[in-house]
Amino acid sequence: MISAIALDDEPLAIDVIKNYCQKVDEVKLMATFTEPGTAMKYLEQHPVDLLFLDINMPAISGIDFYKKVSKNTMVIFTTAYSEFAVEGFNLNAVDYLLKPFDFKRFQQAVDKIKEYHNYVQLKENEQPQYLFVKVDYSMVKVPFEEIAYIEGLDNYLKINFDSGKSLLVRMSMKTISEKLPASEFIRVHRSFIIPFSKVLSVRNKTIYLDKKEIPIGTNYVDEIMKLFKEI
Repeated sequence: MISAIALDDEPLAIDVIKNYCQKVDEVKLMATFTEPGTAMKYLEQHPVDLLFLDINMPAISGIDFYKKVSKNTMVIFTTAYSEFAVEGFNLNAVDYLLKPFDFKRFQQAVDKIKEYHNYVQLKENEQPQYLFVKVDYSMVKVPFEEIAYIEGLDNYLKINFDSGKSLLVRMSMKTISEKLPASEFIRVHRSFIIPFSKVLSVRNKTIYLDKKEIPIGTNYVDEIMKLFKEI
């Protein structure tokens, strides 16, 4: 559900948005306002996902109002003046409703909002599938899926790849552990981190990968064995 407020100095325009919002499932209209100052105070205490915002208001233009709210707030501008459209879209408005608009046009705007909202949420939840490490004087991209295992060597790490190649990186095991997705990599020894998906078998405190046998450290045995028992 997308939370929203409407701000328009014309009560009749507010009534139209109220009526249309009641007909859609995607948007919950939390409050309506005819005064920008009151609307701003509300937003300071109750942030919303979406604004239905009139552009041509006497106290402040909707465009100037929108510049003052959170950049994460989506906006659909509503106005009777088409000349404001370009400026509205320059502010990344999701849509622009030219008054008077019917429910069909309103539904189209809501569909755009829903699509954009879902896209933003997906991007926010999406974890990067790689990390960058410093090698000599360069930053090198390391895709997670290509890592065979990671070995700690004093003050360095050796990142071994499925291809047989490796990178020597000045970084601690603790630091790289924090950069790797916990759902995909596990530390099984003070000197070894492995990708969970590439484990072939576990026997006698040893983990077998495709081309490598990794010992399970004494301090990691209980946690590792518990993990495999839960599968």
